Amino acid sequence: MPLIYKEIKLDAGYRVDLLLEESIIVEVKSVDALCDIHLAQILTYLKLSKCTLGLLVNFNVSHLKDGIKRIVM
Repeated sequence: MPLIYKEIKLDAGYRVDLLLEESIIVEVKSVDALCDIHLAQILTYLKLSKCTLGLLVNFNVSHLKDGIKRIVM
């Protein structure tokens, strides 16, 4: 995802794990527990892409349904 500031495209872009149908961002993690920094990361991606829905998925859980967090802007 390119970073554009005041119509200037910066080389320092962001790497989204998955972008579905240009409307849903999926950020994949494999950590012991999701932290505030992970939430801040997906919120930044949502703001920059103007998407309204994001999924934060942690694969380091015993049941996958326990590792999915839905974020709506």
